[in-house]
Amino acid sequence: MQVVDVCQGDGPIVLAQPHGGTFLPKSVADRLNDNGKVLADTDWEINRLYSGLLQNATVVKSNVHRYVIDANRDPSGVSLYPGQNTTTLVPTTDFDGRSIWLDGQEPSVDEIENRRKLYHAPYHEALVKELDRVNARHGVALLYDCHSIRSRIPFLFDGILPDMNLGTNGGVTCAPEIQAIAHEFAESSPFSTVLNGRFRGGWTTRHYGHPSDGIHAIQMELAQSTYLSSQTPPWDYDNKKARRLRKWLKDMLEAIEDTVSELVK
Repeated sequence: MQVVDVCQGDGPIVLAQPHGGTFLPKSVADRLNDNGKVLADTDWEINRLYSGLLQNATVVKSNVHRYVIDANRDPSGVSLYPGQNTTTLVPTTDFDGRSIWLDGQEPSVDEIENRRKLYHAPYHEALVKELDRVNARHGVALLYDCHSIRSRIPFLFDGILPDMNLGTNGGVTCAPEIQAIAHEFAESSPFSTVLNGRFRGGWTTRHYGHPSDGIHAIQMELAQSTYLSSQTPPWDYDNKKARRLRKWLKDMLEAIEDTVSELVK
């Protein structure tokens, strides 16, 4: 099993997909409790949803489940959202605040560091390599971080999550033109949207998004109700819903690509 899959494209956009993988080493799978083995916090079918949407995009996806280690968390363990409920570099609970490990089987500090080296570091090494390659080719690169989540998770947020949640850490991680065009397309779609709401961009977006260096980043957190027939097992992909969503995502990504290209003219 490869930790990371990379599909190189010729365009200025890199699609990052850290949470679509479901691989669990046996040493991890055997220690999850019944709740953990459900893998409820997966970005189900995210790779399929974005497949083929942007012809020239580069795709970097992790095949490892976030319960092994979360590729979108600060490797130092610092919280992305201080004072708010969230999950850690190696989660101890699911998004509902319930334990995912058998009693006494939570990973140690040394094990977490080993997992970081084996699974977190290779994903980010691949991202850096592709962002540098794209930036060298075009004079600019845009990291679009692809995520999805259940639309109702009281432990993390109140009420129903908007369909499209755009995050730029308050406009810090990308040029204002990129933020504006992404938000414009989201607002003109039939989907509800918010900019820098509960999800302001994870560690990946914040770490790599440095417009002054020619690297821009934006996160899209989609409510899974927009493309799954059910947000509970077996999390089936809904072709009709997905076609409707993919149309808008395609238009948005193409507009973002045009905007990114204009930055260097």
